[in-house]
Amino acid sequence: MYGFEFKNVSKTYGTTASAPLVVKDISFGVPKGTLTTILGPSGCGKTTTLRMIAGLETPSSGRIFIDGVDVTTLGAAQRNVSLVFQSYALFPHMSVVENVSYGLRMSGLPKPQAKEKAGLMLETVGLKGLNDRMPSELSGGQQQRVALARALALEPAVLLFDEPLSNLDARLRRSMREEIRALQQRLSLTVAYVTHDQSEALAVSDHIIVMDQGVIAQRGAPHELYESPQSEFVAGFMGEAMLFDGVCSEQGRVSLGTLSITAPPGAGPGPVKVAVRPEAWIIKPVASDGLAARVLKRTYVGSTVEYTFSSQLGEIFVVSPEVKQTLAPGAPVSLHLADHGVSIVAALQ
Repeated sequence: MYGFEFKNVSKTYGTTASAPLVVKDISFGVPKGTLTTILGPSGCGKTTTLRMIAGLETPSSGRIFIDGVDVTTLGAAQRNVSLVFQSYALFPHMSVVENVSYGLRMSGLPKPQAKEKAGLMLETVGLKGLNDRMPSELSGGQQQRVALARALALEPAVLLFDEPLSNLDARLRRSMREEIRALQQRLSLTVAYVTHDQSEALAVSDHIIVMDQGVIAQRGAPHELYESPQSEFVAGFMGEAMLFDGVCSEQGRVSLGTLSITAPPGAGPGPVKVAVRPEAWIIKPVASDGLAARVLKRTYVGSTVEYTFSSQLGEIFVVSPEVKQTLAPGAPVSLHLADHGVSIVAALQ
């Protein structure tokens, strides 16, 4: 059974025929106990989709199911879901334990039991001993944990995150996403997670749904979307990629300048677009079997070196892990392609 499921769901704001569709006839199911990230640029419909799961927005058409139950017409209070907001939304005049127990008390649990359960939830998220602190006395990461404990205390069928880490610095974002992922796996939670950050999505997700202009551009496991994007949009959005014009032969080989790669099954002969990740290029000494190139720019960034090469394909951006022996501007090389990070994303008309 799916933790939640959309069937032909659309959402428009306004009642006129010209009112724009924010979400356009999307269908997908999320298995129980998994974390699915809804990813996309601003305005793609991802937050509206999350709000429809939460019951904060009603679909214009289609149906929504949670644990197999049709909840399309139910309000937020009638659905067994919890939402962790970007802003944490903690009550500043309440202590940490009072914030966490608030929802429990509103649902009818007596105050002593609510406080006890809130304390257990705070231990679960690593905040033991901070029950009586006020939110203003906590760091951003600790406030995020309080918001998470409050959501978990209600034992939701689906836990929702709306850009939960955007207010944290880079170091805290990394540690918090690891904690959220570990907690989700330990408790077998069904989670829908909205972000615009590709690296965050790749790090926490079992599945990723990439949205573009209200529709699902592609969905799948993180490695599938990164390694095998099905469109130029997904290739560009799921990390950095350069697009090149290639030609697919009758034998299923794609020529990319002097290089050749195997086309995916079903690819017909003719012009194609090839997406190549910066880390998919292999730099070798000058040879006859590679793509002749010359260093234009070199930038050392610590763990890697970034190069820009000139070639018959135009300028090529390459990220190399070889930091000890760097190439000087003007140096000639031969570029080859690895067996990862290269994909055919579109046939040209």
